[in-house]
Amino acid sequence: MNADSQVSPSAELKSCCAAVYQSDFARLLLGDSFHPGGLGLTKRLGELLALSPRDHVLDVACGRGESAIFLAGQFGCRITGIDLGAANIDHARARAEASNVATLVRFNLGDGEHLDYPDASFDAVLCECAFCTFPDKRAAAREFARVLCPGGKLGLSDLTRSGALPSELNGLLAWIACIGDARAATEYAQYFETAGFESILIETHDDALTQMVRDIQGRLLAAELMVKLEKLNLPGVDFNQAKRMAGHAVDAVRSGLLGYSLITASKPCG
Repeated sequence: MNADSQVSPSAELKSCCAAVYQSDFARLLLGDSFHPGGLGLTKRLGELLALSPRDHVLDVACGRGESAIFLAGQFGCRITGIDLGAANIDHARARAEASNVATLVRFNLGDGEHLDYPDASFDAVLCECAFCTFPDKRAAAREFARVLCPGGKLGLSDLTRSGALPSELNGLLAWIACIGDARAATEYAQYFETAGFESILIETHDDALTQMVRDIQGRLLAAELMVKLEKLNLPGVDFNQAKRMAGHAVDAVRSGLLGYSLITASKPCG
């Protein structure tokens, strides 16, 4: 393999996470909303950012477009969504065309660490349950600040981790969240402060993560039954192991090892 054809470890990690989120198994476990709290916490972020029809919002790692379409409908704002997954973008565009807010939303391939937009292009930047997957979080935080207009706002929701993950969780987390590089909420806040953000606020929603894992437990049981009835084909899935790991995940949230937080911040006006 020559140097030009080599793939960097960070690019490989991002491609892996994009593939996980596009997989049929991930959609089966997570449903349409791939983050704890679903559209309820998406709406909460929109309220914290005080979104309005005057705003143009960048949704980083937008997935299949559910949050962008929802926020456009709720707040009347224009939204540009970007994602690394081509299949996600195709699906998001199709959903947008079928929605009643098609004129307000658009979707493009894009990388949160290297945003292909000019300085001061957006009034708000949104990133749900994805910042933890970025190999270069400092670069992403700088890019968020760069594309925001002066006085613009950042809204982040993400998984948090307060210590090393037990080995029992690695498999499940590789399936559902790619959170091996998740950090404490205060560490995320430090990235944004270093990038020049101010008025940083953290709102804890660990209960949303607990509910998400419990939902996954229920969907695992349903999927296992469908496989046994030969109504679903999921080769290579060890359901007993997956159910044990889901139980460990619930324990990790209860103990404070894993959590979920909303973080908002502002770019200085001057």
